[in-house]
Amino acid sequence: MPHTTTRTPEERIAFRKRCLRLAAAGGFVALVGATLVGGPALAGHGDVTLAGSNFEIDTNANLKVDHAAPSVDWASFAHANPLVDPEKRKADLASGGGDDSFGQGSKEDTPVPTVVDGSIPPNKSDLKNFGIYLEETAGDDFLHMFWHRVQDPSGTTNMDFEFNKNKADPALGNGVTPIRSDGDLLIQYDLANGGTSPELFLSRWVATGPKSLCEAANSTPCWGVRINLSDADDATGSINTSAIPAAESDGLGSVSARTFGEASVNFSEIVGDDECVALGSAYLKSRSSDSFTAAMKDFIAPIDTGIDTCGALVISKTAKHAESGPGDHPQADVEFTVTGGGLVDPLVGTTDADGLLCFEGLTAGTYTVTETVPDGYVSADAEQDGTVVAQSDCDTATPVEFSNTPLTDLTVSVDSQVDGGTFSSISCDVDGSDEVLLTDEIDDPSVTITDLEPRTVVCTIVIDP
Repeated sequence: MPHTTTRTPEERIAFRKRCLRLAAAGGFVALVGATLVGGPALAGHGDVTLAGSNFEIDTNANLKVDHAAPSVDWASFAHANPLVDPEKRKADLASGGGDDSFGQGSKEDTPVPTVVDGSIPPNKSDLKNFGIYLEETAGDDFLHMFWHRVQDPSGTTNMDFEFNKNKADPALGNGVTPIRSDGDLLIQYDLANGGTSPELFLSRWVATGPKSLCEAANSTPCWGVRINLSDADDATGSINTSAIPAAESDGLGSVSARTFGEASVNFSEIVGDDECVALGSAYLKSRSSDSFTAAMKDFIAPIDTGIDTCGALVISKTAKHAESGPGDHPQADVEFTVTGGGLVDPLVGTTDADGLLCFEGLTAGTYTVTETVPDGYVSADAEQDGTVVAQSDCDTATPVEFSNTPLTDLTVSVDSQVDGGTFSSISCDVDGSDEVLLTDEIDDPSVTITDLEPRTVVCTIVIDP
């Protein structure tokens, strides 16, 4: 994925921590509570909302809007059309024999966890619903998540939100959860202190490399060393310490205490502002304890996240060619160079047999597209701007169109049959072309005009005996 990154995610977090510590010295107030993660609050948008976000995270988690506009909460969304609703939500299969879950000792690092049916009783690990929402602001973007489980826990249970670039393929792996890719995200919602105090962590899927990159596994592939987002003030969360009545649960029904939790993560800090992100799917799963190596329990099958800030740049190349017929025809093997748009290094490629060239995985924005014009052709505009739109791909992006015209060389000559018998002049109506006049006293003149685009050329030839 072409992108520009000025700092690694870990460097970004360290930098942000230093900035926040300096800000705290200037008068920021730290919020501490038994049911919340520490983090800078934004007055008017929830008790522990991340600074810059309008999404409410209250110390006693709920789904309704409690603060003045522009505050939003889970109940702010219509849920009428899942395709356009900014919040993505999914319910688990009904508890019992038909509820799928992970089994056979599957853990977070298991590359392809085993899916079984009916192994989760209706207890603390039995999930009911989850939802996600990506809030885009003029500053940072924020990823919000909620989970909903069956009953108040009698011990510690943890929820993990997995975000994958791929979507599940029924023919691959277990057919239910996606095949992981390098850089997939695992946001861990760990509940300590008897299950009332959430702490947020982040790991990335590591496809190859030494085991030192792993949080717990002895070899790659694995989930990478965890980053404590809460300590970095890049995440906040809470659970409901009191029951939520059905009338205020946004369709979840009556929600008993400590069965609903929500969290916000500064998405820009995680993925960086200078690179695009495409996460095709997400799902929720539960672990039996706060140990990262604990067995996974229930899960809610993946949903389409709608999180895709990447786009494609498509170039369409045609040329006129008389022998191939009238109009424009696809032109293969033409080289193009793409610059700008935050790219550090130019992208270079050539068109295929259909005259098309596509670059995917680009950050949305404006790029400069430059054609290396093939010999024998002329281009009216060999350099154009191309716009990359988020969530576009090679099939949906509007192409940047280039069309070339073939060039022709024209030669007009006079050949006297008697050596020196006649003098001639040649004059053609092409600006800048050479002319041969009678005063030049040349018996057999010749005029050549190069690089002519299709047109009518009139030449006047005078033969003087």
